[in-house]
Amino acid sequence: MSRPTLYLAITNHGFGHAVRAASIAAEVQKLDPEILLILATTAPRWLLESYIPGDFIYRPRAFDIGVVQPDSLTMDFDATLEALGDIRDRAAQLVRGEADFLKTNQVDLILGDIPPLLPKIAKAAGVDCWMTSNFGWDFIYRAWGGEFIEQADWIAECFGQCDRLFRLPMHEEMSAFPNIEDVGLTGGTPKLPEAELCDRFDLRARKEKTILLSFGGLGLATIPYDNLKDFPDWNFITFDRHAPDLPNLRIVRDRTLRPVDFMPICGRVVSKPGYSTFAEAMRLDVPIVTLTREGFAEAPILVEGIRDRSEHQIISPVEFFDEPWTFLNDEPRAPRCPEPLDKRGSATIAAEVVRAIGRRSR
Repeated sequence: MSRPTLYLAITNHGFGHAVRAASIAAEVQKLDPEILLILATTAPRWLLESYIPGDFIYRPRAFDIGVVQPDSLTMDFDATLEALGDIRDRAAQLVRGEADFLKTNQVDLILGDIPPLLPKIAKAAGVDCWMTSNFGWDFIYRAWGGEFIEQADWIAECFGQCDRLFRLPMHEEMSAFPNIEDVGLTGGTPKLPEAELCDRFDLRARKEKTILLSFGGLGLATIPYDNLKDFPDWNFITFDRHAPDLPNLRIVRDRTLRPVDFMPICGRVVSKPGYSTFAEAMRLDVPIVTLTREGFAEAPILVEGIRDRSEHQIISPVEFFDEPWTFLNDEPRAPRCPEPLDKRGSATIAAEVVRAIGRRSR
């Protein structure tokens, strides 16, 4: 008898989508270790393994493009449009091939974050398709106008075939989806005791003077590390392997560790607008310092989200890249809404997945 099987397909854009999907997969595995996990993504396996403690099948497949970016803030619109056209040209082939894979492997349920082709693949395979996100790619592309409008319309038609959407906080309307359920914040749980982490990385400054610099999987090529000289008695933590060797900068090279593991010992997280970084910081009540970001429709929604629900500071790219970091001497602002967000999104979605697969397997 084959094992019950969950297939997760993850959009190929940075690390954030992979992080939140993997956090749900880890909860599924915790609730029912018998469920076989198949993860279809081009996100690196080491990233998925840093969230999922048990075994899973890694299937390197790309069903969408997201946005072509050389780093976490710069977008290449022409390359994105060209890549979108290529995906659409190959859509029938991609649907047919992956549907065959799903049927051969007797997949019980599909969960996507958030490749538009996935509902079509699911329909061709005769399997229910659930999705989870705070935005759809139709929302991002439609804001760019021009030739992106036709692509957004096609994507919305794809999303309209999804059976169930778990809509995350800090979301756009996502009106293309016929069945929407709002859930809480997703994200990972820190792995190591705080004292062990501090000893291992020689972190001696007080928590309020320990700053995590976190700019996602694409990173930033131009972080002005020279500004750290103005804060000699502070600790700064980065996952940027190309960062310079500075006395108050700790470079994390261990790929089993994640930004969320360091958040409990930090007074603030400095980031660009990104759901997963924001969500993990908010789940741990860590204040967020974010740059603003032009031209990406999700960014203003995320910024308003932390204004409402997190201690925060909003800074311009000029303040970050071109000026001394005087913002670190200011206190974060209190959230506008005192009511806390639900922080159990990963567990809620996982419980629904396990329940559905259990019914199907009986």
